[in-house]
Amino acid sequence: MLTDSFKHIQTGRLNLSIHLPSTSKLALMDFIAEQLPGWRDHPDRPTEFAETTLTEHLCDYLNGVANFSTDWSHVQFRTETGDESRAGRKIDLSVKPRGVDIFIEGRRHTQFQALFPIECKRLPTPPGKDRDEREYVFTKNGTTGGIQRFKLGLHGASHSFAAMIGYVQGLSFSYWLNQINGWIHDLSLKHKSAWSGSDALKALTDDPVLGISTLHSSHDRKGLGICEVRHVWISMIELHS
Repeated sequence: MLTDSFKHIQTGRLNLSIHLPSTSKLALMDFIAEQLPGWRDHPDRPTEFAETTLTEHLCDYLNGVANFSTDWSHVQFRTETGDESRAGRKIDLSVKPRGVDIFIEGRRHTQFQALFPIECKRLPTPPGKDRDEREYVFTKNGTTGGIQRFKLGLHGASHSFAAMIGYVQGLSFSYWLNQINGWIHDLSLKHKSAWSGSDALKALTDDPVLGISTLHSSHDRKGLGICEVRHVWISMIELHS
């Protein structure tokens, strides 16, 4: 268990310091993936389809299960938090320490700093006058694309790890993997494009019974280094139909 490897020390203040292994961010995303079906299927969860409301309710649920978790009671989830590097920009979902200092790979995170940012997107993108069907990846007008924000350093510029949650409200995981990688391929063909084939998503796990898929992508950011992104998709199709 992760708690077996935690190293607890006192820092001369009242709050505790926790040292986590470098793999802890991936472990936390695995925890989130494990909890998503329980959130989706919870009998008290209101029937909502809008991205912001889904994320708010997911945040509520994750805080509850984390609080009673053996391994993750020291973290909290927050919605619409400010980006640490870009004033005025909001992160959909952030993971922050809960009343402790957390050290990962020598970097200190207080309760006022995110361990990593999470973007949340609906698949498919809902129709609208100013919407772009490629919003999970990119938007032609503006910078509201999920992967786009991380790749351009508009969100999470101070982080080398980020995550995305996809609320799949239509079609299959395999369809969206092919579609998203197709959009990335098309972007890579444009003249002087910042995109390349290395930005493509790679499938990791797919559980058709629980309706969960996990994926990985890696993005070179000009002047900021590589950002690794863990994607978790949750099927909402039965509830959405």
